Formats: sequence, C-alpha cells, structure tokens
Amino acid sequence: MFAIIETGGKQYHVQENDVLYIEKLNVEENSEVVFDKVLMLNKKVGSPYVKGAKVKALVEKQGKNKKIIVYKYKAKKNYHKKQGHRQPYTKVKILAIEG
Repeated sequence: MFAIIETGGKQYHVQENDVLYIEKLNVEENSEVVFDKVLMLNKKVGSPYVKGAKVKALVEKQGKNKKIIVYKYKAKKNYHKKQGHRQPYTKVKILAIEG
C-alpha cells in the first residue's frame, strides 16, 4: 500500500516504514503527526484529496541540513556578499496508511 501526501508545499510518495526528511513541522520529537492531505491512495486519485484517507507518522528528529554557501558577485563593481544557510527539517517515520 502506498500514498502520495502533500506537506510543506511538496509531494512525497510514501509506504509504511519509510523514513522521510520533510520541511520543518512545529511538533515535538517522539510524537505522532497525521497527514490528511492525501493526493493518491494506491490507485485511487483524489480531487484534490482522497476523502477519509490519513497517513500517520512518528516524528523522530528535528534538525538542520548541512550549511550551503550563497555567494553573490558582480564583476568590475566591487560587490560581493557571502551568506550561509542551514535549512531546518523534520525526520519522520511512516507508521500507518489508512483509507
């Protein structure tokens, strides 16, 4: 059984026991979260969401990705700007797919 869920403006193809790194959710670690925006469940397609379908997941970790460097530069104008960024994420494990 698989599902396609939407969270954080992105879509994810999930199955039971999958581990995902998704956009940060304001949820405590080791707590359960329910995704109700299910776009597809097996071969059943929603319009836009499948009614009554839910995906339960366990929040394993809150963290930040590795730092990326953003460097802006304009040639011959003596302009350069260096900036770092670490994107926050939530690591979740899919427990059950219902619907």
